[in-house]
Amino acid sequence: MIKIVAKNTVKKENKADFINTAKELIEKSRVEEGCISYTLNESLDGKYLTFIEEWKDEKSIEMHNNSEHFKSIVPKLSQFKEGDIDVILYKEI
Repeated sequence: MIKIVAKNTVKKENKADFINTAKELIEKSRVEEGCISYTLNESLDGKYLTFIEEWKDEKSIEMHNNSEHFKSIVPKLSQFKEGDIDVILYKEI
């Protein structure tokens, strides 16, 4: 199992738009083969919106990253962010 933590810094005035746009990505990703969990989380200080995902394997992640919904929604999310996304992949030990 692989976990992805993708931290986004979102402009305050765009937070609601980011969340609403992310809902479609979350819904469609959760039904993909190999998706164990896919959530959007807000830091307690409100500075970050972070996707925390769990995938069966690297092949599942590759399929997700190449899906039509991923390719169409992720660029829309970019317009609401400040700076680059911070993505780290983890494996359980």
